[in-house]
Amino acid sequence: MSLVNGLPAHVLLVHAVVVLVPLSALALVLCALWPQAARRLGLVLPLLALVTLVSVPLTTQAGEWLERHVSGDALVRRHAELGDGLLPWVLGLFVLAAGVWWISRRTPAPDGGTRAGSVLRVAAVVLSVVVAAGAVVDVYRIGDSGAKAAWHDAYSKTATQSGGDD
Repeated sequence: MSLVNGLPAHVLLVHAVVVLVPLSALALVLCALWPQAARRLGLVLPLLALVTLVSVPLTTQAGEWLERHVSGDALVRRHAELGDGLLPWVLGLFVLAAGVWWISRRTPAPDGGTRAGSVLRVAAVVLSVVVAAGAVVDVYRIGDSGAKAAWHDAYSKTATQSGGDD
């Protein structure tokens, strides 16, 4: 995928990643901490994480195309390097989302839980928080580096006069 309506696809697809990764991370942590939320959401949690997982390589491929079509300065290279590191985090979100969904279907309500179920749930909570935080921080770092690559020296620090803005 290279262009969408004349614009580089990466510029459009990146918005999906910026929204979906934090949304998936938040949903995962919420469902891991609150099993009733996981039961209510049902398949929505793992499907959301799957859509997020699919969006990352599409965005990365579009970014690689764009990288070949812009001047390759150090900021662009840094952004590309950081972008390559997001897929493992999002894969972790998906695996944990599927696991939390499965656990919520297999374990009884909190008042009738077993010790093994409690240990599994605590492990899911801890892993979910760690992976969700890692994914969100990584998206922030990638986005920040992309903004710097796109906008460095591309605007004036002082306002310019134009005819109709008075």
